[in-house]
Amino acid sequence: MKASAFVYPWDVVGDPDAAARLADLGVQQVTLASAYHSTRALTPRHPGHRIVTAEHAAVLYPPDPARWDGRALRPYPQTWMPGDDPYAEAAGALAAAGLQVHTWVVLAHNSRLGAEHPETSVVNAYGDRYPWAPCVAQDAVRAYLVDLAAEAAVRPGASGTELESCGWYGFAHPHAHDKTSGVGLGDAAQYLMSLCFCPGCRAGYAGTGLDAEDLAAAVRGALEPVWAGRGSDASGWSGVRELLGAETADATRRWRDQAARRLQEEAVTAVRGAAPAPDFQVLLHADPASYRTGANAGVDPAHILATADGVVLPCTGADAVREAVLGPFAGRGGVLAANFGVVTGMGGSPATLERDAAHARSLGAGELRLYHAGLASGPDLDAVARALARVAG
Repeated sequence: MKASAFVYPWDVVGDPDAAARLADLGVQQVTLASAYHSTRALTPRHPGHRIVTAEHAAVLYPPDPARWDGRALRPYPQTWMPGDDPYAEAAGALAAAGLQVHTWVVLAHNSRLGAEHPETSVVNAYGDRYPWAPCVAQDAVRAYLVDLAAEAAVRPGASGTELESCGWYGFAHPHAHDKTSGVGLGDAAQYLMSLCFCPGCRAGYAGTGLDAEDLAAAVRGALEPVWAGRGSDASGWSGVRELLGAETADATRRWRDQAARRLQEEAVTAVRGAAPAPDFQVLLHADPASYRTGANAGVDPAHILATADGVVLPCTGADAVREAVLGPFAGRGGVLAANFGVVTGMGGSPATLERDAAHARSLGAGELRLYHAGLASGPDLDAVARALARVAG
């Protein structure tokens, strides 16, 4: 199985040993961030620093003025790393070590965009804005994300890309000093809290036969027992239909699926149009339930495999987790990459990687993704190298 490790440019730039250390893991590829959201990241092996604070969502290369000048929505350049193009510097070092490089592009997850352009954000049924979540149904937002995908994906030397959060983002978000767990929200309640009521979405609901004001009231009514009690553990689409009513729930999903598909189709088309060769690989980080939101955007398996070259799927956890995410894609063709967390302190399990990867392969996965080589401890990386020596050759 071909294996690729996720890394940030700051894991490589300034560390002359980083690229060789990654190659020694046994991976054939590195998925290198070119556009990323805000984060605070540990760099346990870097000779020059231990913490990198990426203060806002940014591109890790110089954006093209010809593409962005005069546009209200445009990418923010990074300011926390030396050099004009840390992505290119890292990519060059990785290629020199014999590693194939793919870009890692985060799209609909950008708190600074929401702070500076609040009109672009998802608005819930209570009127609260989610500044981290651009509404992908808005024409201006979609145009920005599509152009960002094309530019950030097709960096010099890259032979493919992985598009993260290429779809709806919503309530769930690991925000700084997060204090949202006092009332437990299951899968279904989170969907209701993720429904957008910006002007564009209000018009979109009307196209499915829903009145936006009535819908917002229905969402608030469905959630009132959740707030009054100890939360809700309702899950799955059946749980959403139970909370909101089947006909209403299905109508909201029709609108949201339509908006997400349009973004996904246009982003993939734009990347392919900018790519230097027809074999430039375009994958999406995805979840097989189209109503789900977040970094692994909800997709329809048949649609997305007819649109992109494949998907990267979250596979850390019990066998049932892998079966749930890989099963709907099996036998449909395209690349299925099983993404495993290998940072023990972040819930990953490098010690079981060999066994878990074999299980994923039995379910149709043909590639591995390892999250995250820059964040992992030395013992975690040693465990990864031992596993890859047996399963990824």
